[in-house]
Amino acid sequence: MEDKESIAQAADILRRGGLLAIPTETVYGLGADGLDETAVLHIEAKGRPQDNPLILHIPDASWLARYCEDVPDAAYKLAERFWPGPLTMILKKKPCVPLRTTGGLETVGMRCPDHAVTRAIIAASGVPVAAPSANTSGRPSCTTAAHVREDMWGKIDGIVDGGPCQVGVESTIIDLTVTPPQLLRPGGLPLESLRDALGEVTVDKAVTQKMNDGEKPRAPGMKYRHYAPKAPRHGRDRRGEGERALSAHTRGREVRHHLL
Repeated sequence: MEDKESIAQAADILRRGGLLAIPTETVYGLGADGLDETAVLHIEAKGRPQDNPLILHIPDASWLARYCEDVPDAAYKLAERFWPGPLTMILKKKPCVPLRTTGGLETVGMRCPDHAVTRAIIAASGVPVAAPSANTSGRPSCTTAAHVREDMWGKIDGIVDGGPCQVGVESTIIDLTVTPPQLLRPGGLPLESLRDALGEVTVDKAVTQKMNDGEKPRAPGMKYRHYAPKAPRHGRDRRGEGERALSAHTRGREVRHHLL
């Protein structure tokens, strides 16, 4: 059984417009309420460029229709096969999603992370969580809570310790607003898996070529590259997430709980 008190505490930070480091299966994310422009602005504490779009994290595919227009069948097909997991889908956004979150675009990246504690926190908060990697921009992506504390302590409101990330690279991003679908960023899910599910999937030139300064990125990682994570890839923790410790670190104190 998950620690409801710790999850409620973490969810409250998000609802209050705070910044919360959250674990995923890829890297740790710096989470904020993706519908709150002020909260999203605070993400820039990590030095993130304003034209770099953010990804919205949700607990399951049923939330897609809340924030996206004209969700194609391909999105639900991919979600059924690969969510929760390291896959971000670019879809048309609804007006409730601020342009600050999307880097000024009318599209938004949607992802369901493969970490039960983080999905529970998002569900409890009731808001989609914008979460770039939890590191100062230009520094290595963090794969443990200790890395986040080293890089971001004092700049954010809390850290959820969910153990080491099992993948260690960012999510794969596919654009479903174009035909055929297009790979925008390689990541934890191979291109071959996307083609196996959808058939033809093209690859954006930005995957292999540097974007020009004047070009606007359609997804994170296209224009501004991440450095390699601070740790090698980790295998899945065989204990299961329900047995890991969830540490809610808040400014000035640390509260440690165990999930049973």
